Amino acid sequence: MTPLVSVVVPTRDAGRTIEACLRSIRAQTWPALELIVVDNDSVDGTWAVAERLADVALRGGPERSAQRNLGIDHAAGAWICYVDADMELSPDVVERAVVAGESAHAVGVAIPEESVGEGFWTRCRALERRCLRDEPELRWPRLVRTRYLRDTGGFVPWLTGTEDAELHRRMVGAEVPIVLADGLILHHEGRLTLAGLARKRRYYGRGLLAYRRAHPGALTAQARAVARAAWRHRHELLAEPAVAAGIAVMRTVELAAYLTGAVAGRHDGGGQERPASLATRSSSSAPASSEDRSRARTDTVDGPPARPAAPTDTADRPLAVGKNSSRVAPGTTHRPRFETSSESENLPATGSSSHPSRGDHT
Repeated sequence: MTPLVSVVVPTRDAGRTIEACLRSIRAQTWPALELIVVDNDSVDGTWAVAERLADVALRGGPERSAQRNLGIDHAAGAWICYVDADMELSPDVVERAVVAGESAHAVGVAIPEESVGEGFWTRCRALERRCLRDEPELRWPRLVRTRYLRDTGGFVPWLTGTEDAELHRRMVGAEVPIVLADGLILHHEGRLTLAGLARKRRYYGRGLLAYRRAHPGALTAQARAVARAAWRHRHELLAEPAVAAGIAVMRTVELAAYLTGAVAGRHDGGGQERPASLATRSSSSAPASSEDRSRARTDTVDGPPARPAAPTDTADRPLAVGKNSSRVAPGTTHRPRFETSSESENLPATGSSSHPSRGDHT
């Protein structure tokens, strides 16, 4: 049998990239796929694109974790693939990931990412991602079995940004098998700036203490993994010394911003209480201010994706059997579907009501 894959895309004002993202998902070679978009009150036309291209269009928030959980609740697939709205999938990404997961009897599948965009700092991020791609400690799963997510509560709503890392730590702690697929996801970063990265990391850093308490030793393990990856790829780094130096500067700025956010979270009460459970349907943290949320979302200069996906003959094809429309929540949109044989870097912030437009978890 061909398992149905539910691709969940949380969005908020993603007009720069949303169409390329969703069309790349609709053009996947995997024949059994449904596309679920969960929008957080976009005002830039994102919702109209979601209604046109998604099988299920939902409205929800306040943060990316909650949006993903809402998508999981409405998913009909045996697998959940979560994709951010600034990503574009190669046509065979889902197929390669499912084949890797099924053949290894895995519960989670990590998929490599490639950063694309303009400017020096985006070049730094791209090289950094290439060096970290094959480090086992940093393989956040992007395709996960639906039953596992539902049984364990999905993504924790008391984190924003490190919810991917938190899920990974839970799976590693439970010795749940995770494999690496050989597909590729393009991450349209735009033009990164140090000021924008610092704002976003400060926002994410508000939940750093909660993440540390929930997973003692996780931050140290991630730092060691980054160091190992840098040493293993030292020749690539030395081949581009200016970019390698830029990575060091970028990491230093981000670390300082994380720490500043953690201090701010402690000062205003955010992240002070350890969650009573790692189950994800409740939040124990104080919300971030609307000013913090607004500033955190200005991490890049707007611009078009490096190469928007062109419409294809498969972009609007009918999809595999999905759920009955009666399961869709009121106020949502559900496109008719037919029988056939044949997408914004949120790190930890706590309980806030809006999320940065994209995430970067390393």
